[in-house]
Amino acid sequence: MLIALNKPYGVLCQFTDRGGTRADGRRTLAEFVTVPHVYPAGRLDLDSEGLLLLTDDGALAHRLTAPRRRTEKTYLVQVEGSPGGAQLSQLQQGVLLNDGPTLPTRARLLTQAPDWLWPRDPPVRFRKSVPDAFIELTIREGRNRQVRRMTAAVGLPTLRLIRTRIGDIALDGLGPGQIRVVEE
Repeated sequence: MLIALNKPYGVLCQFTDRGGTRADGRRTLAEFVTVPHVYPAGRLDLDSEGLLLLTDDGALAHRLTAPRRRTEKTYLVQVEGSPGGAQLSQLQQGVLLNDGPTLPTRARLLTQAPDWLWPRDPPVRFRKSVPDAFIELTIREGRNRQVRRMTAAVGLPTLRLIRTRIGDIALDGLGPGQIRVVEE
């Protein structure tokens, strides 16, 4: 079984909060997924949103997440600043991070936020004196906080990060917290 979840902001990519510091714990996948015996194939940080795949098939999870398979993952990235051609070119060619260079990516500047984008709770900080923009970025790796580190490396700190696609599977209208069975 393969399930697509639109993981909301502030939700852990696990079913229990074993390391929570708040007395009442943090939100987990258990709040949204009641299908037994499925587990995340990959991760999204607590402060990232969007497509998360869950499966009960270990071999499938491995195929989706194995670094050598280089499965494409597409993100909508709201960044602080006004991206220029040089910054987009740097992202496209690959960026040198502290753990080595990234593979080349596909990066394109969007003229505005997509119509389907839901408001975030809590809202992204807004500063009148600092512009922000949206970039669509497709990577073929999955390093820890890679997209955030890449945009920061080119001078565009990430304000909001939403994964919209993994391989051929897309959010396709799933609202935050909603799930869809992709295949039995």
